[in-house]
Amino acid sequence: MSITSRLRSPEEIALNAGMEVPRLLLPKADVFAEQALRLRQLAANHPMRDYLMLMAVVAEAQSAQLPTYPEPALPTAAQADTASQQGVPLLDAATWPREPFWRDQWRALMRDVLAKLPADSPARAGVSAALAVDDATLDQQAARLLTGVSLGLDMGLAPLLAAGLQLYFTRLVMATQAAMPSAFGYTQDEGRCPCCGSLPVASVTRIGGTSEGYRYLHCTLCNAEWHVVRVKCVHCSNTGSVRFRSLESVAGDAPLPSGKRPVIQAETCDTCWHYLKIMHMTQDAQVNPVADDLATLTLDLLVSDAGYARHGVNLLLLFGEPDDEGAAAPPNQGPR
Repeated sequence: MSITSRLRSPEEIALNAGMEVPRLLLPKADVFAEQALRLRQLAANHPMRDYLMLMAVVAEAQSAQLPTYPEPALPTAAQADTASQQGVPLLDAATWPREPFWRDQWRALMRDVLAKLPADSPARAGVSAALAVDDATLDQQAARLLTGVSLGLDMGLAPLLAAGLQLYFTRLVMATQAAMPSAFGYTQDEGRCPCCGSLPVASVTRIGGTSEGYRYLHCTLCNAEWHVVRVKCVHCSNTGSVRFRSLESVAGDAPLPSGKRPVIQAETCDTCWHYLKIMHMTQDAQVNPVADDLATLTLDLLVSDAGYARHGVNLLLLFGEPDDEGAAAPPNQGPR
């Protein structure tokens, strides 16, 4: 009788050996600068060049604003203890109160974007229209975006609005960690950000330092990353039905050379029929979860045609009609 066993991932080997895998990677000061650079690289000769260039300008504006962004009110130690005991995100975006200054910061961000856009850019009209939106509408749209209410969500405004909310929550997470290094405890749902409770945009296999070879999920809102072992569905936690699909395998193109792994794959699960992209820095050290996700929309379309639903979301590109409930996939959509 032969005995076969599944090959263990580097994470599983490390955990079984008693090694400490970094659980949480907080956003760095250059998070938006790296994203902007990658977007400009990917935009060259890309079918979505105009949109990728717009998002590059947005990321550059975010990067310029982050160092001087006002510090939001931080959670108390009691709130951190309660969240840790309950196993829930401390700064759950669906319920965490936003201070009114976020709107002024967002408008400053949009003015910066408008100033940097070329005079003939088709995006100028949309940014100008966004700047005319009143406070009440901004708050209403932000609430819908962060709580997963697609009904009435303005799909044209949403990506621009998301850029401001990303700044707010990225700054909030960074400031909270600086004030309370142990603020973010373990949470029950590893498919959601342990800091703000949002869905991931993608996962990335990191290189360098103590995170070498480990898979991290990248938050679509606050840019935090958290460790989840590879070959495990982030939606239902199943490990036996996970498959990896790439543009080559789904589209039927010629396979890559032997031993060569695609830079970006869709990790699909045949149990719950969900998927999330995984990006391998070992194949391309410049890969960026947000930028490369936008640039590989074709993979999403092909995997969706095969019957899989996306677990994560990229707030910089939502789909559907404004009044189509469930068309978009805001950060807290999906089962808790």
